Formats: sequence, C-alpha cells, structure tokens
Amino acid sequence: MSRKPVPAQHGDRSRVELTFDKPQALAQLFGQYDRNLVALENRLGVYITARGNRVGLEGTAEQVALARDVLNDLYIRLGRGEEVDAGLVDASIAMADQPVLDGIIRADGGGQPPVMIRTRKKTIVPRTPAQAHYMRVLTANDMIFALGPAGTGKTYIAVAQAVAQLITGSVQRLILSRPAVEAGEKLGFLPGDMKEKVDPYLRPLYDALHDCLPAEQVERRIASGEIEVAPIAFMRGRTLADAFVILDEAQNTTPAQMKMFLTRFGQNSRMVICGDPNQVDIPGGIAGSGLADAVGRLEGLEGIAMARFTAGDVVRHPIVGRIVEAYEGG
Repeated sequence: MSRKPVPAQHGDRSRVELTFDKPQALAQLFGQYDRNLVALENRLGVYITARGNRVGLEGTAEQVALARDVLNDLYIRLGRGEEVDAGLVDASIAMADQPVLDGIIRADGGGQPPVMIRTRKKTIVPRTPAQAHYMRVLTANDMIFALGPAGTGKTYIAVAQAVAQLITGSVQRLILSRPAVEAGEKLGFLPGDMKEKVDPYLRPLYDALHDCLPAEQVERRIASGEIEVAPIAFMRGRTLADAFVILDEAQNTTPAQMKMFLTRFGQNSRMVICGDPNQVDIPGGIAGSGLADAVGRLEGLEGIAMARFTAGDVVRHPIVGRIVEAYEGG
C-alpha cells in the first residue's frame, strides 16, 4: 500500500507501529483497495503505511492515538464476527473521538462491554455515544422517550431491539404506530381503501422491519398478527400487553392522543416514543405537541428513561453531509 504522505507539520509529529497477529483478517480490516485506511487518513489526518501484518501510523500524537484506537477497535470487532464496512469505520471514528469510548473495547482490555443488537439479517452496533446510551436504556427501562433530529437512528434502533425481543420470545407482539399527519393532501382525496391511504405514512416503519427480518418473515408475522403497523388512532380502547410498542413521529401527536397512547401500556410490555421536538407539523406547533407535553410531565419518573440526540448524532453518507453543508453555507 502506498499513497501520497500527509504534509508534515512541524513540532509534535509522532509515529506508532501496530502488529496484528491474524494476517488473514487484514484484508477485511483494510477494506477493498484499502478504502478503510484511506477513510482513516482523510478523517483523522494521519498517514498510514501497511506492510505484511504491520501498520505504521504517522501524524500528531493525538491523531496517531485516535487512529490506533480505531484500528484496534475494528480488529476486535472482526474477531467478534462483525462486518467492517464504511458505516462501522465511521462509527468507530466517531466513538473514538470521545473522552470515554462508550461501547468500545480497547485492545488493552479497558473500555465498556460491547453494545449490539442481533437480528435475523444483521447486527446493529452504535455509531455514536448517544446511540450506545440509547441501546442500553432500551434493555433496562419499560418506557423510553427518544428525542432528536431525523437520521439519528431513534426509530431504526428501536425496531431492531423490538425484532430481537420478538425473535427470542421475550415479547409476543411488535406494534409500530405513527400519526398519519396530512401534509399538503387530505387523506380522503388519496386513492384506495383506508390501509392504502395510511400505508405511505407508515413506510419508514416497514423499511426498518425489512432491514432486520427477511421479507417472507415480515409478511408472515404481519399476517399472523405478531407484527402490527397501524396509525395511532387504531390504538384507542386497547391494552397492549406482552408487546414491544413503538410510536414514531410522536411530535405530531396532540396531548390527548399522547395520553391515550401511553395509557395503552400493559403487563410485560416495553414502549418507545420517538420524535423530534423541533419538527412539529400539527397546528399549534411545539406548544400543541403531545411529545413536548409528555416529556415535561413524565421526565424523572421511575421506569421512564430519556435518550436525547443532537445533530452531531446524525448518521449520514459522507456525500449527504457535504450536500447539507453546501446548502447551509448559502
């Protein structure tokens, strides 16, 4: 592997050499055409050389330390059977650039236990410290509010956790709900029966399901009633026991709808309420949002956890990030 060196900076240059004891794993660690190493160079500003089972890192002391932690983390993940792809590389870089590596096991044996969710199709690992915290509270609390902007993995991770619990039998049903907020078109003017009218609003939930389960299992479990995807209005009058219940786009509920939904909670159930408090599409805006109202009333109550995300937790393809920056730059 040979690439143009990173321009030298005077002063605090440092060089470290890593030795890996399983050369057969290095092709996956480096990626096709060394793309994982290139990503590390571009993101962390280091220069990397690889010869045999040895990898040299050159840069500032801080850059080299981060690159070393990321490479060691990815190598350990490979040993656990995880697939090292561009997303995991980005996740490891983001996680390493924190004061505490929450969810990462260091090569020296420190750090926290690994956090992951296993489903039939993939293993989901946290890509930011906020996601690691969220994945932990999902297993430890009965009701979780996930608050933050789109793209932070709030609903996706909740669906993955729900699928994992459905597979293991710790819950009997998976119920996914969303308010069918009209944006520009009235539902009555859309073609089809009620299911065909509301399904477009629920499409993101179906997409997350198909990412975690084979398509035939999704259809079979929906047909049997094990998985239900429905607008929030369909929850009225029910008690949801032995179920993992997810409410998406919760900022678009009214306080009355939110109260109705939360009081559906039944025995041996878990409920996750996902939403972005700053993106309210109902009359009255944030002041009329059932999500803001519920958080204000319930935060701090025993058994209820809050997981908050910021724009820094948005997991994007790098080109999307560049597009957003171009638009925000005017």
